[in-house]
Amino acid sequence: MNRNWLYVFVGGIIEIVWVSGLKHASNAWEWALTGLAIVISFGLIIAAAKRLPVGTVYAVFTGIGTAGTVLTEMLLFGEPFRLAKMLLIGLLLCGVIGLKLVTDQQEKQEPQVKGGAV
Repeated sequence: MNRNWLYVFVGGIIEIVWVSGLKHASNAWEWALTGLAIVISFGLIIAAAKRLPVGTVYAVFTGIGTAGTVLTEMLLFGEPFRLAKMLLIGLLLCGVIGLKLVTDQQEKQEPQVKGGAV
């Protein structure tokens, strides 16, 4: 995994934190941490999108955040377990993984352009 994909992964994990913070923050300190998590998360995604396809970056980022938030809400905050939700999260993750794999294959097949020459 290269550094840019690491940015996407870490940004997605931090997204789980700030999305949960939007629901559960109850004082100024928690809101400040939520705001900081938003800034860091989007900073990482912006950095990754400068070097990776933006559509794939955003899909992977939101997929990690969505799946992680649903799981976090179930495991930590008492959201009821629903089999249908878990199956759909699995489907979402299959799509995200597929996008990343296809993008990695495209990057390996495309020639590197340096100084205007191919």
